[in-house]
Amino acid sequence: MNLHETFAAVQNASHKLLALSDKEINHILLAIADAAIQNTAFILDENRKDLERMNPADPKYDRLKLTEARLRDIAADIRNVASLPSPLGRILKQNILPNGLKIKRVSVPFGVIGIIYEARPNVSFDVFSLCLKSGNACILKGGSDADYSNRAIVSIIHGVLEHFNIDTHIVELLPADREATAELLHANGYVDLIIPRGSSGLINFVRRNATIPVIETGAGVCHAFFDHYGDATMGAAIINNAKTRRVSVCNALDCLIIDLGRLADLPGLCQPLHQNNVVIYADRPAYMALQGKYPAGLLQPATEECYGKEFLDYKMAVKTVTSMQEAMAHIRKYSSKHSECIITEDHARGELFCREVDAACVYVNAPTSFTDGAQFGLGAEIGISTQKLHARGPMALEEITTYKWIIEGNGQTRD
Repeated sequence: MNLHETFAAVQNASHKLLALSDKEINHILLAIADAAIQNTAFILDENRKDLERMNPADPKYDRLKLTEARLRDIAADIRNVASLPSPLGRILKQNILPNGLKIKRVSVPFGVIGIIYEARPNVSFDVFSLCLKSGNACILKGGSDADYSNRAIVSIIHGVLEHFNIDTHIVELLPADREATAELLHANGYVDLIIPRGSSGLINFVRRNATIPVIETGAGVCHAFFDHYGDATMGAAIINNAKTRRVSVCNALDCLIIDLGRLADLPGLCQPLHQNNVVIYADRPAYMALQGKYPAGLLQPATEECYGKEFLDYKMAVKTVTSMQEAMAHIRKYSSKHSECIITEDHARGELFCREVDAACVYVNAPTSFTDGAQFGLGAEIGISTQKLHARGPMALEEITTYKWIIEGNGQTRD
């Protein structure tokens, strides 16, 4: 497979984006939001073709599934992106040097961004809207599980772009096979940045094989620490929301850590979970505290493999600790540095947790389910970065821009 002609066409189209005003971009985004709603039946029909090929028991099934309500939410996110200020042309820093040179740092697009993602067709809309708003062209590499859905979505976007006489190469969907992934990872000179969204396996593969810059996103091993001074009623609500709101997303709770002195509260903290048939893998102290007070068919002894595991399912590990230091040590060992939470009424202990826990998002008395670009007021997101270079946490408009220096002189020369 040789996709160089496609990559070259996308790169050429990216230069044309620089001529579009923010007003024109917003008109296009609003038209795409409208088109998503108008073509709901078509999108859902294509989505059903993908769903028919996947076992409903597969944790990825929920991510793959589109509904009328989800399409309305997607359209609302696109409109929200259109309403946000442009991230381009912002003067980030400026100064006049002693020699009279005027120097400023200005935000600009990356150029061409490649996105590799699995069974999440909503990403096709999200990525395109953010890339267009930030002046970037995008190359989408979806998985075979969602290929019918992705092609339907991109065809709708292309139809709107043609209506506005915009080069449709500003968004391209590659074939769903692995050969296309390999081509994209080595598209040096054409693609400026790769962002993988999906499992830790996918992210690790991209990181090991890409020859162009990568920002890691997606994999989330999230913990909630119920502190010695935690409120049990609040804790039960937070734990249930973090675990069961949507089990297939990266901000879902994977491990509850509980202070040994509060084990008597563990059955109450877990009580809402059994309504969703959450399987609990508990260490010995937690198992003893839950035995007879949590459905036996949903309670299993924990093994070492249960910790540091992103379940993406109605499953959760429980770890008992004797101190806050032990809780934070457990997080340091097993966290993916995505989102971590403490439930405590002690303000000082909450501050200590925030200071010492190394993660993109750290919560006090709130569930990790809030780690989301839209929830943070950023519009739709392109992913959650778990690394520290360039961007960390929800990656929205500002995070998919870079900058350049502009220097104005009046004939100065350097000694």
